[in-house]
Amino acid sequence: MFTHLHSKFGKRMITIHPGEFYVSGDDEIIATVLGSCIAVAMYDRISGYGGLNHFMLPGNLDRPDNYLSGSGKYGMFAMELLINGLLKAGCDRKRLRAKVFGGGSVLRSKPATNGLTIPQSNIDFALGFLKAEGIQIESQDVGGTTARKVLFFPKTTKILLKRFAGSVKTEVEHEEEQYLAKLQTIRPKQEDVTLF
Repeated sequence: MFTHLHSKFGKRMITIHPGEFYVSGDDEIIATVLGSCIAVAMYDRISGYGGLNHFMLPGNLDRPDNYLSGSGKYGMFAMELLINGLLKAGCDRKRLRAKVFGGGSVLRSKPATNGLTIPQSNIDFALGFLKAEGIQIESQDVGGTTARKVLFFPKTTKILLKRFAGSVKTEVEHEEEQYLAKLQTIRPKQEDVTLF
């Protein structure tokens, strides 16, 4: 995470990266830049808390090594981390609402074994997870071929979205390819989790 003062808005801005999430009840901005990744903004308007996550892969429940990593790099953990962070802050699960962003086709990757690309797998996972959990999606901006910058104001639940193409899109693609390569080389520690 990177924190600085946003000069235009005069507010503290926390920038999250793939695998991270942040929850706040303060008058500040949570930001991220997305290519094929997904970010979900989730909030409880009554409590005044909201949060944002950023994940690159949906995760596969059939792969035991995914359970050995509590990392937010996988959608299934990123969503649970965000929900648990909001509940810990005092949010009511029944009042949680969401806005979903990302899943742009910026990677030149081949379809996965299920025939879907990483972006489409991420979109399907995020929308399916929220539906299964009964969390209403109030808005979404997913798919397409552009990168996106998301600014989330948790106090008001307002989102500012900017789409990028050209050299910025190429930079996002390069960063995501590096992150994806890094994910494929990380091996989980066996002693962290006991499977039953």
